[in-house]
Amino acid sequence: LADSGEHRETVLQALFDLYLKSGHPQQAVEMLIALIEEAPDSLTYHAHLAELLQSLGVPEAAIGYYQRLLERNPDLADGHFSLALLYKRALRYRDALAAYEKALDLGIDNVQEVYSNIGVLYSEMRNAAKAREMYQRALAVDADYVPALFNLAGLDEESGEREEATEIYERILTANPDHWDSLARLAHAHQITDPHDPLIDRLRDAIKRAVGDRLGREGLYFALGKALDEVGNFEEAFAAYRAANELGRKRNRPYNRQLTAQGFDQLIGLFGRDWIDTHATESEASPIFICGMFRSGSTLIEQMLGAHPAITPGGELDLLPRLIRTNLAPYPQRARETSPAELQRIGDQYRSKSRELFPEALNLTDKRPDNFLHLGLVKAMFPRVRIVYTRRNRLDNCLSVYFQQLGGNLSYATDLEDTADYYAQHERLMSHWEECFGDDIFTVDYDQLVGSPEPVLRGLLDFLGVDWDDRCLAFQRSGSAVKTASVWQVREGLHTASSERWRNYAAVAPQLESLFAGPDA
Repeated sequence: LADSGEHRETVLQALFDLYLKSGHPQQAVEMLIALIEEAPDSLTYHAHLAELLQSLGVPEAAIGYYQRLLERNPDLADGHFSLALLYKRALRYRDALAAYEKALDLGIDNVQEVYSNIGVLYSEMRNAAKAREMYQRALAVDADYVPALFNLAGLDEESGEREEATEIYERILTANPDHWDSLARLAHAHQITDPHDPLIDRLRDAIKRAVGDRLGREGLYFALGKALDEVGNFEEAFAAYRAANELGRKRNRPYNRQLTAQGFDQLIGLFGRDWIDTHATESEASPIFICGMFRSGSTLIEQMLGAHPAITPGGELDLLPRLIRTNLAPYPQRARETSPAELQRIGDQYRSKSRELFPEALNLTDKRPDNFLHLGLVKAMFPRVRIVYTRRNRLDNCLSVYFQQLGGNLSYATDLEDTADYYAQHERLMSHWEECFGDDIFTVDYDQLVGSPEPVLRGLLDFLGVDWDDRCLAFQRSGSAVKTASVWQVREGLHTASSERWRNYAAVAPQLESLFAGPDA
């Protein structure tokens, strides 16, 4: 490189490609930094560097490079747009808004994309009215701009506006019959009671035509499974779910039971009573964490609590996992070296971000289910924390996970045996937390809740230190937004139809009982 002269940039590009393709991201970063030194005004190099630094868990470093680029080129509209995306991923919402506005002021092309992105930002900030306004601004520029239409329909779903959402999805499909995401969402928003509903045939036909779109086809299979389940065709529904999960396994990293067990062993071995006591901060904050397995009833219980005037539902916040990735990587090993002072600082950051999203909240719920992994850390960070653990019959819970299209980080979800294994590991960890600080955990059993809600809720509200309010039983009329996969289920009100739902599939999936054999199966 020292002698490459005018060919230095070409050589650096080749080394960058080589390191990237051979799985050496840190060396690839070093090559990109060298390339930026050669071409400090290159937006392409900065974009590659930002992507790599984010994958390595250091998004703030990526932000720093973009800020230096814009110091040199303050009128680079696309640079401000890219910086806004980085700010958003770092949960720096106000900075992201300012960067988007700067891009607009500089006359960026495709302003409809910017407005739509601002709408997504406001949606994440839990400001539905501003999000809707931004989507409508995008559509005022381009009435057929699909991302804005799709996001607007999603906002209608979150708000419980079923007819409005389905109308927009149909509008998208009229313009683009192959927009598979819209067809899948249409099926989830549509109440199907007739086995001959034309939407079922539309889904089957779309699956045949979507051969080249693996992810879109996966979503269509999940939607078909949902539709067939609703009309009682459980054999074909299970076949559709199985096909969906077979596609999901191809995009997810493989689930490794041995490594998973070792990971849970690490959490149990590190975060014991002694660690929690010696690392406890002096924080007076008492946030509410609702956690457990995905599909265990956490959305339902949050919506019931959110109907109480003293409780604000926060939904599935990414705050805690992001702060862990930023401050305590590699986790959990790095936690051995932490101190109460550092945990106090991280806890203050959590509270600051929470207040930015919900400035008026008296009691805010954080309903990210997999926060159950971090309860030892949470208990040290917030000694007065209130933890609500949602638990569901393992057969129903695991089958519900299998029936839902979840993210690639949930690799256990696409195989019933893997789901059973993860469920057992989750139970093992929860038993450990209960041994360490069980008095600070309130367990909500899903079947007890839907069967006899008032005594369960009274006990929970007492645990949270909040007076009883009848509105919690009429939660479906509260108008709260629902930003999870359970968006339509929780709006049906309380019912027991999902209890022992697994029995519908006992004949078509006889391995269920043997996989999940246990005292509550």
